[in-house]
Amino acid sequence: MPILNLIGSGPLRIIGSKSASHLEFVTSGTRANSPDASIHDGKESHDIEKTEVGLGGIDIYDPNRPRIKFSQRLAHFTWAWFTLSMSTGGLALLIYAQPHQFPGLRQIGFVVYITNIVIFFGIVAAMIMRFVLHKGTFKTSITHSREAFFVPTVFLAIATIITGTQRYAIPEETTSAVWFISVLFWGYVAGSLFVAIAQYSYIFRTHQLGLQTMMPTWILPIFPIMLSGTIASVIAETQPQMNAIPIIVVGLTCQGLGLSVAFMMYAHMVGRLMSRGMPNREHRAGLFMNVGPPAFTALAIIGMANGLPDNLDINVGMVLDMKIIRPIAVVGAIFLWALSLWWFGIAVVSVIMSPPQYFHLNWWAMAFPNTGFTLATISIGNELQHEGIRWFATGMSICLLVTYCVVLYNLVRAVIIQDIMYPGRDEDVLDTTDN
Repeated sequence: MPILNLIGSGPLRIIGSKSASHLEFVTSGTRANSPDASIHDGKESHDIEKTEVGLGGIDIYDPNRPRIKFSQRLAHFTWAWFTLSMSTGGLALLIYAQPHQFPGLRQIGFVVYITNIVIFFGIVAAMIMRFVLHKGTFKTSITHSREAFFVPTVFLAIATIITGTQRYAIPEETTSAVWFISVLFWGYVAGSLFVAIAQYSYIFRTHQLGLQTMMPTWILPIFPIMLSGTIASVIAETQPQMNAIPIIVVGLTCQGLGLSVAFMMYAHMVGRLMSRGMPNREHRAGLFMNVGPPAFTALAIIGMANGLPDNLDINVGMVLDMKIIRPIAVVGAIFLWALSLWWFGIAVVSVIMSPPQYFHLNWWAMAFPNTGFTLATISIGNELQHEGIRWFATGMSICLLVTYCVVLYNLVRAVIIQDIMYPGRDEDVLDTTDN
């Protein structure tokens, strides 16, 4: 019988013949866990997916690999699972914002909103079980040079819950609820700003990541603070004036910070693509993450401009005339929407050219960033009062719904057949497919 020794969340080492008479999970510095392991020479060598691990020629993609207990698989339940929650929450917001509503659509959106809350707390419970059952995995997960980049997805999921609560669960003219959402906003801003500074500071100090290994996940630590602007754009219009103005100012500040850092990351991303070519086919879906920053910024600046009180006194310390703020916001949104379109096209072409063979949680990048892209399209169509743009956004929404269902199906299938939550198959290990 095979002997399994679980130590932390290390990669799978197979010793012996192809019958897998002896298996170990190790945490020592193996090639599969080394940052240098993800760096290849040339543009094509990184497109090789099946990586042999250990002796005997057995790899972790062998369909006949041994099955392990669910409690053991929890050691590989990573922070990237929160991408499921943030994508579900984004879907609920998209349903609410549809320009062409039909009876019962808002009720469907409410069900999706509640489902997202259940999913979020289910993931939190599973993460706690991982950290309790497998000692030391918490520290490892938040310091790992790959998995740690997914820690901010917790805040992205929370952002969708806050905005969804505003849309679906806050009754109009309810003073206590308005103040509650305001408190959530300020707490979110504080937490996401801490993550943006602390995580990048830690990365700059401890990791030495070559630009040739650049992936869109490097943007994730700045993403939560950027969504502060999106939250502000949703809640500002229901806030009293004394609350709305500070929320919009801080939201615009955070949005600017997030977009500025994203632009710096874009420079590295383009340089990496020019010098090293496309990422491995298994990780090309992550390129859709580049669609998010300009799309959510376009959405946010329109929402925040509309959230400014109509009776705001423009003669008391105001530099801009209120009559031109909203048109400027629309022009800026269109400008940024074009950048999202370009990144979307690059990602689509790259995935079509070399589709992934195995499921990875980065597939959710095809859902959440494109939700922002679609929402921005809806907002632009509404501001321009252009029915053609609105119908185009409706088509985008249908495509996004299909994408969400396809990814969700593959996620469930991957869990059942052990394509994920298995040693060497998740974000808690550096493999040779990052590049």
